[in-house]
Amino acid sequence: MGVLAVHGVPSASTFIYYGLHNLQHRGQEGGGIITFDEKGEWHSYRGQGLLSEIFTNGELKTLPGSMGIGSVKYANASKGGLNNVEPLFFRHHSGDFAIAGEGNLVNARQVTQYLERHGSIFQTDTDSELLAHLIKKGSKEHRIVTIVKALNMIEGGFTFVIMTRNRIYACRDKYGIKPLCIGKLGDGFVVSSESCAFEIMGAEFIRDVAPGEIVTLDHHGLRSTTYSHFNRHRMCAMEYIYFARPDSDIDGCNVHAYRKEAGRRLYRENPVEADMVVGVPESSLSAAMGFAEESGIPYEMGLVKHKYVGRTFIQPVQSLRELGVKMKLSPVRSIVKGKRIVLVDDSIVRGTTSLKIVKLLREAGASEVHVRIASPMMRFTCHYGVDTSTPEELLCSHRTLEEARQVLGADSLGYLSPESTRDSCFGCADPCQACFTGEYPTLLYDDLVEND
Repeated sequence: MGVLAVHGVPSASTFIYYGLHNLQHRGQEGGGIITFDEKGEWHSYRGQGLLSEIFTNGELKTLPGSMGIGSVKYANASKGGLNNVEPLFFRHHSGDFAIAGEGNLVNARQVTQYLERHGSIFQTDTDSELLAHLIKKGSKEHRIVTIVKALNMIEGGFTFVIMTRNRIYACRDKYGIKPLCIGKLGDGFVVSSESCAFEIMGAEFIRDVAPGEIVTLDHHGLRSTTYSHFNRHRMCAMEYIYFARPDSDIDGCNVHAYRKEAGRRLYRENPVEADMVVGVPESSLSAAMGFAEESGIPYEMGLVKHKYVGRTFIQPVQSLRELGVKMKLSPVRSIVKGKRIVLVDDSIVRGTTSLKIVKLLREAGASEVHVRIASPMMRFTCHYGVDTSTPEELLCSHRTLEEARQVLGADSLGYLSPESTRDSCFGCADPCQACFTGEYPTLLYDDLVEND
């Protein structure tokens, strides 16, 4: 998912809408915007699908105000439907508020059990609603105090933007697993999952929200509160590898620069003789450029991506992912025919895309297809928002490198090492690589069972 908030900017919903377009790669199942106007009244519009399919009939005109939050939804098979499209709005005697969030809580089940025992009734499957119930438990205290207490009861990788009638709170998890940054827009401010949203909005990047920080935006300007002193910089490596746009800067590291450096290191660790390097559009192109530069093998456009087809990895079910691969890519037959191809991809999760692409290139006449992956073998499930819920879904969870190569039908297969994955990142000294190494930055609660 991607979240965005604007404070102190006239026609905030219009800026949010365009900013969310630059975050559309983070979620394509749904989206929405909630604003508070100058009278303190709230306005909301949500829908399923792409933003261009949701906001089609002047809906932005029904969202007045200089303050608002928005979200695009990541497709998750277990949390689908309009009910789970954010932002969510909550009425409460202590003051109405709205929330949009990204990521995943590893202790959501335990906190949900606690809240239900104390009378809470849930209407969605979202972590944002869970946080809202925690905030409402402390209704007699100042809002920032209740948010601090609520955030200290949850564990995981997350960002939340919370909007009341007068202000916006932007929160980032204490491990720094998920990205969140702040920009200046005229006399107001904007908060976004990625800095790439700032360009289209005309905003100027200020800084990243720090791990364990709450940034408050209101008539006082920008204020900071630290809700946890146990802070780490464990940015999710998959943000650099796959999720983020190449024009985003995350924790001081440009995504394109990271991927290009990873491609250079990939060749050094997995050299191969070939006629051309072909990158898998779009997130692998930077790594393919780095691989080509380091190896001296020409870079060619051997694959063409069809526009208007979503990212296959974030489709909610496997059948849609397989269909999506066939729809989104075509080999350039006259370029690849009779050639030894180095196919550079950013990662292999389930293997759906890579298997189909190798087959497509062979059918187009490629004499050899050598697969090089600009990340380590993904052997473990992610608990922080990447939809890989069981080890059985992962190509490499129970396979050796050679077994994985055979499944893909490639002539050779090589992965980037965890060490090079870490060292390619110039901003984050120790990114989270739990899905590669099994070393999780947080305690996992999945095996803990609370008795009623």
